Amino acid sequence: MIRLKNEEQINGIRKSCHLLADLFNEIIPKIKPGVSTKEIDDWCVNFAKKFGATPAWYEEDFPGCACISINNQVIHGVPSKKRIVKDGDIISLDIGLNLKGYISDSTHTVLVGNVKPAHQKLCRVTRECLLAGIDACKAGNRISDISNAVYDIAYNQNKYGVVYEYCGHGVGLEVHEDPSVCNCPSTGPNPRIQAGMVLAIEPMINEGTADVDIEEGSEWTVVTADGSWSCHEEHTVAVFKDHTEVLTDLDYNGNSCLK
Repeated sequence: MIRLKNEEQINGIRKSCHLLADLFNEIIPKIKPGVSTKEIDDWCVNFAKKFGATPAWYEEDFPGCACISINNQVIHGVPSKKRIVKDGDIISLDIGLNLKGYISDSTHTVLVGNVKPAHQKLCRVTRECLLAGIDACKAGNRISDISNAVYDIAYNQNKYGVVYEYCGHGVGLEVHEDPSVCNCPSTGPNPRIQAGMVLAIEPMINEGTADVDIEEGSEWTVVTADGSWSCHEEHTVAVFKDHTEVLTDLDYNGNSCLK
């Protein structure tokens, strides 16, 4: 069931999303060679606590505040003291916050140091996919318009693999809500986009095959089936009758808790 949010609920979700944007603005500059993914996760936990929020992934029993996925890891990378950030890595940070019952969800991929041009392009194209998906997310369109916009840039124009086993989703009052927002053409439900929808749009784009596996020895971490590198970008957006607002925009115009 799709839950359309009222003005009060969207305001609460917006505050959670703005706090998450502030978290990214503070954490991203700290990600450098030599830090562990556990250190990054600890920074996120401490930030959330400071402003009265809790990590949203705890509600799904994920062992961390942030899913930290590196290089061939697609999503759900588990923070670890043993995984050290290296020069040339690309690191996807997927973070959600629960602020007074309102859920935010966003992902940004950080390029660390001397990243190869091919991997820079992968990240650039993934961001283009996200922006295209957001542009297609308008009241009156259908969910498939988002999917087709992402797929056109990733596969039709660049021949990248588009992950189909995982997708975007409704969000705001729970971590995962209806509808599913696929990143490629689908035969599943295709509801019309309505005012009051709050959606997490999140392209997951692979250099090679679209197929994925669970990493050996892990219950959570999803990796590319062929070992190619992957990029993940995500924003939470709210749909209104005449526009769509990117709630997790890092450059939002509003009061920042960091100011």
